[in-house]
Amino acid sequence: MFTGIIEEVGHIAAIKNGTASVRLTIAAEKVLADVNIGDSIAVNGTCLTVTQYTDKSFSADVMPESVRKTSLSELKTGSLVNLERALQVGARLGGHIVSGHIDGTGKLISKKPEDNAIIVAISAAKDILKYIVKKGSVTVDGISLPVVDVASGKFSVSLIPHTAAITTIGQKSTGESVHIETDILGKYKEELLFLR
Repeated sequence: MFTGIIEEVGHIAAIKNGTASVRLTIAAEKVLADVNIGDSIAVNGTCLTVTQYTDKSFSADVMPESVRKTSLSELKTGSLVNLERALQVGARLGGHIVSGHIDGTGKLISKKPEDNAIIVAISAAKDILKYIVKKGSVTVDGISLPVVDVASGKFSVSLIPHTAAITTIGQKSTGESVHIETDILGKYKEELLFLR
C-alpha cells in the first residue's frame, strides 16, 4: 500500500530482459535507508519487490503481467523513475490509497501553465476513464494527483510547482507514456454493487 507521495527520483542503473519479463536495477538513496529483501517499492507507481540491494541500488523483477500493463519494459539505462516505499502503519496519508497495481498506460497530450500550476492532459482508454472522476484522485506514474476534468478519451490533472520539480512528470514531454492507477475504492464499489 502506498500514498502517491513520491520520496525521490532514482534512475535505471541496469536492465536485464527475460523472454516476457524484465529485471531492473535502480540507483537510489532515500528509499534504501531501511530496505530489506521482500520490501515493496513503487517504481513509477508499479509495486515491485526488492530482490537484491546494495547501499546505492536495488533490484526487482517485473513479471509478464506488469510488463503488459506498464511501460517499464520501455525504460533504458539512465531513465528517471519516481520512487516511494510502502506506507508504514501510523504514518500520515498525504495522498490517497494507492495499491501499486497499474490499470494501464496513457499518453501525455498537453501541459499548460495556469498561474502557479501546470494542467496536464492525458489520454486514456475508456475502461480506465470510467473510474476517473472530476475532483477525485488518480495516480500518474505513482504520483497522487487531483483530477481537474474528465472528457472523451482524456482527463486532466493539476501540478503544483513542487510536484513538477521533484517528480518525473515535470520533465515528461507530449507523447510520452505514463502509468495510470485509478482510485481503488471506485473499483471495489463497482465489484460489490454489480458483482461482475
